[in-house]
Amino acid sequence: MPTEVKICGIRDAAALAAAAEAGADHVGFVFFPPSPRCLTPAEAAALSATRPGGPKRVGLFVDATDDAIAAVLAAVPLDILQLQGAETPERAAAIRARFGLPVMKALGIGAPEDFAAVEAFAPVVDRFLFDAKPPPGAALPGGNAQPFEWRLLAGRAIPKPWLLAGGLTAGNVAEAIRTAGAPGVDVSSGVERARGGKDPALIRAFIAAARG
Repeated sequence: MPTEVKICGIRDAAALAAAAEAGADHVGFVFFPPSPRCLTPAEAAALSATRPGGPKRVGLFVDATDDAIAAVLAAVPLDILQLQGAETPERAAAIRARFGLPVMKALGIGAPEDFAAVEAFAPVVDRFLFDAKPPPGAALPGGNAQPFEWRLLAGRAIPKPWLLAGGLTAGNVAEAIRTAGAPGVDVSSGVERARGGKDPALIRAFIAAARG
């Protein structure tokens, strides 16, 4: 099967079109105000409407309330809810039950013991995203454009579909996929020309490299 690709933090129609035309499986809309990639529900709805059909829309939330998630879903249909904060397995299960959508839980990885969370979340989520742990004191969750040790995933049995994230670019994604045995990858800053601004050419190059 071809490697799954998610382009996260899409904010404009040119980036969405590039991701769709290059064959991305998923695009991510960020609903976390501190992020430079954040969209309002109305902005996400207008953007999504420029490209009906695929790729699948993933909404990224960080410790969001039910009301916040509901407000987004009232404006723009999403296919997957990505939980990028400190959500517990109980919270993930509650979100999945309330909204009836697949849930992807992001887990920060820095050492083998960080995979202990997989067992707790596996019964209540549909997918995982493995990212670098944010550095101490970071304002944003996620890997903050930093890779982690991909070998930590090599040969590891993960009971749900998963994506590899953190510091990926067109230049290193093929090596990352080989080293980690990743069935899919997620990129945001690695396809940007400036912080928060996606470059269509970099999106195309990344997808080509991931599939090459």
